[in-house]
Amino acid sequence: MLEIKNVHKTFNPGTINEKKALNGIDLTLNEGDFVTVIGGNGAGKSTMLNMVAGVYPVDCGSIVIDSVDVTKLPEHKRAKYIGRVFQDPMTGTAANMQILENLALASRRGSHRGLGAGVKRKEKEEYKEVLKHLDLGLEDRLTSKVGLLSGGQRQAVTLLMATLRKPKLLLLDEHTAALDPKTAKKVLDLTEKIVEENHLTTIMITHNMKDAINIGNRLIMMNDGKIIYDVQGEEKKKLTTADLLAKFKLTSGEELEDDKILLSEAEN
Repeated sequence: MLEIKNVHKTFNPGTINEKKALNGIDLTLNEGDFVTVIGGNGAGKSTMLNMVAGVYPVDCGSIVIDSVDVTKLPEHKRAKYIGRVFQDPMTGTAANMQILENLALASRRGSHRGLGAGVKRKEKEEYKEVLKHLDLGLEDRLTSKVGLLSGGQRQAVTLLMATLRKPKLLLLDEHTAALDPKTAKKVLDLTEKIVEENHLTTIMITHNMKDAINIGNRLIMMNDGKIIYDVQGEEKKKLTTADLLAKFKLTSGEELEDDKILLSEAEN
């Protein structure tokens, strides 16, 4: 479903601010893979997702989604293949538009839009039904402005929008990091449910090592713009947070100094 081949990316090349963000990334995801991604600050995690989404052009290498080479496609032309949820609950939705209107926009992602009626009755019933599955009471608030929702409610709606029309690839960029622990767990549980029910190929960046181990069928660790560890199946299930810290030191030759990751490890 996804093939990243020898992708390099350097920001501000030839200047004092030059930063090699990706150093020859190679990654293949089979259909239905749910991959968690962990690594320290500046490891290249979000840059990798941005490259897949088309936010930045690659310096070299290729990106293929479901046998379609999207390497040179701009971000808006990749939208029909990709669903994405960001860390900030304020991103990914139109705050001044109703829940109904946001869902209608998501439903039309990547398709031709004519001059017909805005939202049909059949669509409203469909949106009510999918909102019920969130168990947040939002099915009775279709006309509420999204900006009035709590962070957890908004992130849940964003997740629903990203998966309303089954994407080839779902990208989750620390999508629970800005939420309180209780709300984050609810959104994570919802994420697992939606991914499993729709058999979605998913990449989820997280700083929480326990979540990285417990969620999905595969885990990759990044450092210095490279994938330094790739584990799946039964081997992944047996991992502990201590194993991950030891593996980081062994493969990178250095101690992990990311405060957010170390804090999550201490909480587990």
